[in-house]
Amino acid sequence: MTKTVTILNGPNLNLLGTREPEIYGSETLADIEKMCAEKASSLGLSSDFKQSNIEGELVTWIQEARANSVGIIINAAAYTHTSVAILDALNTCDCPIIEVHLSNIHQRESFRHKSYVSRAADGMICGLGSIGYTLALDAISAQLARGD
Repeated sequence: MTKTVTILNGPNLNLLGTREPEIYGSETLADIEKMCAEKASSLGLSSDFKQSNIEGELVTWIQEARANSVGIIINAAAYTHTSVAILDALNTCDCPIIEVHLSNIHQRESFRHKSYVSRAADGMICGLGSIGYTLALDAISAQLARGD
């Protein structure tokens, strides 16, 4: 049975490719999903890739991942900086969690410098564009191999 990594994407990421490409790049979320599926497969994993603009839906998916996934990659987008609910849900998970951001949140507006997600994440990858997702899959694969 293939081990599944849940990859969650927050608000406005459905607009990738057209929303501020100078910040977020020209790739679409569908492009990133395909790249993640290919990378996961090469690592002997599968990916369950989802996006929602609704905070509660992301919380529900995190709760489901507790039982169905060996790891979580999350780009909570704007909820990164505001959502205690997402933090609380992530804190219930006993699996590797990697936070991903396409842009470098530390070089942007000061309100983006605080991440609630980071308090629960094993690591964060930011500022590398879409490759951050594949690096996160590598990190989870390595953590699983070590038994973390």
